[in-house]
Amino acid sequence: MNRTDRLLAIVLELQGKGRQRAEDLAATFETSKRTIYRDIQALGEAGVPLISVPGRGYSLMKGYFLPPLSFSTDEATMLLLGSDFMAQNFDAQYRGAAQSASRKIEGVLPEKLRDEVHYLQNSIRFVSSGTLENVAETEMVRQLRRAIIECTTARFRYHTRYARDGQHEQQTREADPYGLVHFLNSWHLVAYCHLRQDIRTFRLDRMERLELLSQTFQRPANFQMQNRRQAEQEGIVVRARFNKVIARWVRESRSYYTIAEEDS
Repeated sequence: MNRTDRLLAIVLELQGKGRQRAEDLAATFETSKRTIYRDIQALGEAGVPLISVPGRGYSLMKGYFLPPLSFSTDEATMLLLGSDFMAQNFDAQYRGAAQSASRKIEGVLPEKLRDEVHYLQNSIRFVSSGTLENVAETEMVRQLRRAIIECTTARFRYHTRYARDGQHEQQTREADPYGLVHFLNSWHLVAYCHLRQDIRTFRLDRMERLELLSQTFQRPANFQMQNRRQAEQEGIVVRARFNKVIARWVRESRSYYTIAEEDS
């Protein structure tokens, strides 16, 4: 976070949470107390009315606030829940950005609306099991995000579930990364595979030895991730029959490709 962003974030933090000590602000913004002291001085010189109480911290003068954004309770709740979900499922860079965005949104909400949003936010949680526990996979997400932005070809070893002889197989693939999909607690790469000469989807937990090459590519102008999902769903239709007792439990674990269900 650069200094300009941090100065605004400090004001929003004080507006949203009230009095804060220098050490609290330093911990929030992952910097030193000395830096916070300099920031507080800069805010004062810029005309922000700050109150300093020795041993208790800093607060904004009563009546000073940044103009609130016009969010409904539902809009603000969805933004904060979305930030919370992204913070759980991305690497440190985007996790920090999501947390910073949450602080800014909370800081500009009127007090009554902020209380309502906090109540709802504490009543709803999206939990992703184990996504950030895999350090290697988190690093791959970071690298592939960079490859997508910079249109850089990637090379990796990929474990296929079945080979032509029915055995496990590992291959070296080169692919042009088009997008990332987080589905059922797993990351998937959508990319143009040089071997298959077609767009393929690769699970990150089956990838090893990922490296970005100097070779670049141009993603097709008409490529859309949502269209890719629709195309995948237009494949094979499978109908299965279950007795009524088993059908209830099958329905609880919905398949990605399930379009219709019927009771036997």
